[in-house]
Amino acid sequence: MKTYSVYILKCADNSHYTSITCNLSKRLDEHQLGKRNYTRDRRPVQLAFYTEFTDISTAVSSELEIKGWPYAQKEALIKKGYGALPDLMKRPLEVGVEG
Repeated sequence: MKTYSVYILKCADNSHYTSITCNLSKRLDEHQLGKRNYTRDRRPVQLAFYTEFTDISTAVSSELEIKGWPYAQKEALIKKGYGALPDLMKRPLEVGVEG
């Protein structure tokens, strides 16, 4: 079964980068090697949070919602982890696989 990872990176300039991928380890390598535009000049980056979904629609909607959050809300998710996600989101979240 294919899974989709929604992840948040903490960049060297203390900014966050949120995205989605179906191969997290490969994507992290790309970020560290400077192959991704936003993070290229913000290296090194650290994986701060990720969760996995089996439904692409849910994964994409979660990614887009998290991208729209203010810095403090992303920090709360990073610090509190996956269990805080439903409380931090505007609507209930149905997930497939927890990461």
